[in-house]
Amino acid sequence: MITVGDQIPPFALQAVVSLEEGREFSKITERSYAGKWLVLFAWPMDFTFVCPTEIAEFGKRNGDFADRDAQLLGFSTDTHFVHLAWRKQHPDLESLPFPMLADTRRELSQALGILHKTDGVPLRATFIVDPEGLVRWASVNDLSVGRNVDEVLRTLDALQTDELCPCNWKKGDKTLEAA
Repeated sequence: MITVGDQIPPFALQAVVSLEEGREFSKITERSYAGKWLVLFAWPMDFTFVCPTEIAEFGKRNGDFADRDAQLLGFSTDTHFVHLAWRKQHPDLESLPFPMLADTRRELSQALGILHKTDGVPLRATFIVDPEGLVRWASVNDLSVGRNVDEVLRTLDALQTDELCPCNWKKGDKTLEAA
């Protein structure tokens, strides 16, 4: 798995960006949001149980990420047509404000090193990538355990201070001084 200090691999994927007819899809690359922080997160499969709880929560918190000059990008190995069908069918996903990328050929998942060894689907991985394309945080959960969006935001806040942040640090708390 790629980790902190690695460059985000290049990708160019179809994504669902809207439910408006004729504007549903767009190609997204690692450079589509130049100058922004990226929060790239993967889920195992569409039309499952834990996945929509995470995706919907990221959607609800999209404004918090935007306030931090960060772009959310979610993906699985389902096609963009499956993503669109899921968004249309699931009330919590209808109005998602961020792209759902289709890593159909598993190229991004393989490059990130996050494919489950036996099931072949992406693990619940989250990467925070700085504006220069450098991975600054990587986290992976097993297939059965959803991630904590508050922790992703807390970590993004800490990284953006460019200072030493102690255990359980939260935005507004004091940072540490090197002795």
